[in-house]
Amino acid sequence: MPARMTPKWITLTQRGDERGLLVAIEGGRDVPFEIKRVYTLYGFTPGSVRGGHAHKTLRQVIVCLAGSCLIDLDDNVDVQTVSLDAPMRGLVLDPMVWHEMRGFSPDCVLMVLAAEHYDEGDYIRNRAEFQRLSAGATP
Repeated sequence: MPARMTPKWITLTQRGDERGLLVAIEGGRDVPFEIKRVYTLYGFTPGSVRGGHAHKTLRQVIVCLAGSCLIDLDDNVDVQTVSLDAPMRGLVLDPMVWHEMRGFSPDCVLMVLAAEHYDEGDYIRNRAEFQRLSAGATP
């Protein structure tokens, strides 16, 4: 039986007082890489699915700043679904993991921290190609 995939989480420190809360994120300290790109996803239409790809080499951390969503993870050995619903917890997304985000609450806001600048050539957008590459086939 194949080994179960173990999602990797980071815990971000939340600080606050009577005025409110703050979560600071520093690349190389809180996140296991230097951050070269940050983007947000929000305004999801009901029933929408985002992601639907894997990356050849890119590492990312996904943080749910508001609301909640589900993320389906597939490393071509195991498939798991995790829930994102707290701004002080980040999901580390390693290379060669197919991921799809769904089940967005109306107020969901996601922030993605990426280890590299945008590179279309790093994306694997075809599920069959992902399965072939992750099984060790040459491109």
